[in-house]
Amino acid sequence: MNAPTYGTDDASYQAAGGIDGLRRLVDDFYRLMDERPEAASVRQMHPADLAGSRDKLACFLSGWLGGPRLYSERYGAIAIPTFHAQWPIGEAHSAIWLDCMARAIALQPWPADFAEYLLRQLRVPAQRIVQASGNRHGQGSAGL
Repeated sequence: MNAPTYGTDDASYQAAGGIDGLRRLVDDFYRLMDERPEAASVRQMHPADLAGSRDKLACFLSGWLGGPRLYSERYGAIAIPTFHAQWPIGEAHSAIWLDCMARAIALQPWPADFAEYLLRQLRVPAQRIVQASGNRHGQGSAGL
C-alpha cells in the first residue's frame, strides 16, 4: 500500500505528528522569533504573553493540515488575510516569518519531503497576507 499523499485527507496532519507535533513546531517557531534579533519587527506584532498565539497557531495548523478543526471549535471562523490586515505586513515581514518557520520545521523529526511540502504550502497564505495588507495599507516599504 502506498503512503498517503500530503494534502489529502489527514496525511499532512499525521506526518506532522498530530496536535502534539504541531505544538512542538509552534513552540520552536515562537522561541526562534524571541531569540532572533532580526525577527523583532514581527515579534512585536504579537502580545508579550504568547500562550494565546501559540494555541491559535497550533489549532489553525491542525485544521489546515487536514486534522481536527480546533481553531474554529475554540475561536470561531478565521479569514487569514482579513485577520492579519490590522497590521501593515510587507514582504520583509513575510520573509522573517517564513525564515523562523523554516528554522522551526528543520528542528522537527519529520521526513525531508514533508518539511519541504509544509514550507512550500505556508508560502501561499504568507503571500496572501502581504497582498491583503498592501491593499489596505498601501505598497510602502516594510520599515525594518
